[in-house]
Order: sequence, then C-alpha cells, then structure tokens
Amino acid sequence: MAHIIVVGNEKGGSGKSTTSMHVATALVRMGHRVGALDLDVRQRTFGRYLENRAAYAAREGLDLPMPILAHMEPEAEGGIDPLSKAVAELDAVCDFILLDCPGSHTRLSQMAHTLADTLITPMNDSFVDFDLLARLSPEGKVLGPSIYAEMVWAARQMRGEAGAGPIDWLVLRNRLGTQAMHNKRKVGGALATLSKRIGFRVAPGFSERVIFRELFPRGLTLLDLKDIGTEQLSMSNIAARQELRELVGELNLPGVSIAF
Repeated sequence: MAHIIVVGNEKGGSGKSTTSMHVATALVRMGHRVGALDLDVRQRTFGRYLENRAAYAAREGLDLPMPILAHMEPEAEGGIDPLSKAVAELDAVCDFILLDCPGSHTRLSQMAHTLADTLITPMNDSFVDFDLLARLSPEGKVLGPSIYAEMVWAARQMRGEAGAGPIDWLVLRNRLGTQAMHNKRKVGGALATLSKRIGFRVAPGFSERVIFRELFPRGLTLLDLKDIGTEQLSMSNIAARQELRELVGELNLPGVSIAF
C-alpha cells in the first residue's frame, strides 16, 4: 500500500502548498512514484502549482519530474466517496500519496487526516498560529489542546479503532526569524511542552524567501533550478535547498534515502 502523507493546518498562509509541492517533487526526483491530490476545492493552490509545472515543461520542452495529479469526481449517490475513490486509484500505482488540505475545517480535510500515515503541519512561527494547536494562558502557559489538535486526536482514535496504525505527526516551524528573538524562544518552548503532551515532533521548515513566490507561476521547485539553466545558485537558494533536505530527512519516510 502507498504511504499517505497529509499536509494540514486549519489556518491559511502557513506554507502548506509550498511544502506539499517540494516534498512531492523531491520524492519523485529520488525515484519514487508519487500521487498528489489537492483537497482545497476552492483555491486549489497545490493543484494549480502542478498544472503550472506541466504547462511550463511543455512550453519549454523540459522533462521535469512530475507527481501524478489526481482529481476527485463529484460524489455519486449510493457510491463510494470521491476521496476514497481517488486515493484507491493512486494507491494502485504509487509509493506515496500526498494530500494537501485546505486552510479551514472541512469534511474532506477531516477524512484525509484519518488516512494519514505521516501528517505534516506547517505553521508560521507565532502564537497566532500556535493557538490552533493549544490554548495558552496570558503568561504563556499551555492550558490544553485547541481545535486543530483535537481534530488530529479524533483522527488518531478512528485509525486506532480501525487497526490502521499510528499517525507520525511533524509540526514545521516556517518563517523562522534569523535571530533568536524572545518571541521565537517562547514559541519554541511552548511547542516543546505541547509536543510531549499530545504527541508530535517539531522540526524547522522553510524560512521566508522571495524565491518561493517566484517559482510558483512556472510550477518550479528549488530542485529544478539547474534544469532551467540556473547554474549559479545564490547563497539563499543553497540554504533553502538544505532546508528541504533536512525536512525530507526529518519525515523519516519508509524506503527514502536523501539523494539531492
């Protein structure tokens, strides 16, 4: 069976689609068969990112490694739900399936979390984003899990009842500041405390970089720059590639050895 990776966070603007695109294409570049499904049926940022990639490759005559982008059909009366059908079709031909969830609570997102073998939750490094994971006292003390963490807990319970195995949950601290600011230390301390209480791992994600906004219209990732003739990478781009290497390594996915 394919290993299912779900990228989820109920807050928009946390870097889910950028994370989804880079993880999916990195796995393809390492020789794995990867299926992709965008569950944000309204914005479709991840889906459009992959469509931009296919269009750019065709226009420029490039052979860019591509995940298999699947689409969900409308739900048929009395039939199997569209998410299960799409995942089953990808499962037959893929080693990994990556599901990118919307930045809001939806039935599709809730279902996707019950399918996750690996759950990636990108969050901006601030207490605004942290509030989705846990409630804090005015002094910064963790009082208990919040709405998103409770949804993940429910997904874990459903998987346990179905004998589907645990969810390996990784929280990514995106847009980390370059300096050890007081707020950054406080967020890190709160995450460390919460991770022990509700069972997730913490890892650094992607720093804020202009390159990510520039890549989207062409559907490119950091790993494609040499393919399009960008031989001399800037120090910022090299640092971003290293962040991606560390992220894929932190995922600890079965059968994956870093090769980029």
